[in-house]
Amino acid sequence: MMNHTVTLVIQAGPHSRYDTPLTVDLGEAAIGQTQARLAEADTGREIPCQLDGHSLAFILPGLGRGQERKVQVQFGQEGPRPPGVRLRDKVEQGLAIEIGGEPFTVYRYRPDGEYPAKARPFFYPLLGPGGLSMTRHYPMRQDVPGETHDHPHHRGLYVGFGDLNGTDNWSEQKGHGYQTHHLFLEIASGRIFGRFSEVLYWESAEHRKVCEEIRKVTVWNLPQEGRLLDLAVTFEATEAPLKFGDTKEGGMVSIRVPTTMDADKGGTIENAAGGLGEAETWGKSAHWVDYNGPVEGQHAGIAILDHPFNLRHPTPWHVRGYGLFTANPFGHSHYQSGLLQKGDHTIPAQSSLVFRYRVYLHRGDARRGGVASKWSDYAFPPEVKKVS
Repeated sequence: MMNHTVTLVIQAGPHSRYDTPLTVDLGEAAIGQTQARLAEADTGREIPCQLDGHSLAFILPGLGRGQERKVQVQFGQEGPRPPGVRLRDKVEQGLAIEIGGEPFTVYRYRPDGEYPAKARPFFYPLLGPGGLSMTRHYPMRQDVPGETHDHPHHRGLYVGFGDLNGTDNWSEQKGHGYQTHHLFLEIASGRIFGRFSEVLYWESAEHRKVCEEIRKVTVWNLPQEGRLLDLAVTFEATEAPLKFGDTKEGGMVSIRVPTTMDADKGGTIENAAGGLGEAETWGKSAHWVDYNGPVEGQHAGIAILDHPFNLRHPTPWHVRGYGLFTANPFGHSHYQSGLLQKGDHTIPAQSSLVFRYRVYLHRGDARRGGVASKWSDYAFPPEVKKVS
């Protein structure tokens, strides 16, 4: 196909933008293309980009509120090649993910190996800016001084729920269920993002399949000051109607923060509504929640952003002063009066339900980390128009 150029106009809208991941559908213009160069139309400054089928992905470095920028996509040419996001499936460890040549996390989906996924897959370690370890080491390691040793099912970053058609797929107590890796649909590396998608079977204690899940994870190549992981969890009611029971024991995305960051040991829980601490955030609905505090002698935080298309957005949060941090839209009878008296929800047979979240690791507290701005990028991204 002949080389050609597409011109785009990026409009910031009412929010200032900084290091914003963008994916633009280029339609027929991208058919058959394997290389692209992206540059500002006025200055010629190049912006690293990545073709993904008909779409172009890049990180918008900065754009003030109300401003716009014209950029040009030149097909048939290749732009700068920064160290990107690399995914490698390692036999003993799991799926290792690097950003810019530095370790970011390992997706532990194997039931054997270095840190076995005994009941369900999990990400561990999860490394933030400067390589700070942003999740508790226990129970994977039991030799870290000062760490708490409660709730051994709180493993790094994971998905779990305590009552799915009566099966407990949250704890690791007697009679618990399992999430079993079935296959990877995709494992892809790239200069702007890396991605994997996976089929999981949610099973009872007897390994009877309760449902299927499609898990899609995208990791963005942000500068060192931040890390972004997008998680999409799609439940497929393949066997029968699928009922999420009304329980606080669960989270569509769940994290156990380092013990030094625990809110009852000097850390801070903050939410989008201005709530501080467990009393003002547990069971409360919010666009996002941030958990921050001391980690390895520095101050850092981790935020979960709830996508506006999610069921019962803004979600209530099961977030505790002892370090647990989950988005759970189903435990209403435990949380608060005035909304839903019962939080259960049923997916009809042969139907599906998708949950989407963005996990953001940053330096400092929620304000310094710009968590509110990251949620605006996620919920209301800049508008991109193709003008030629």
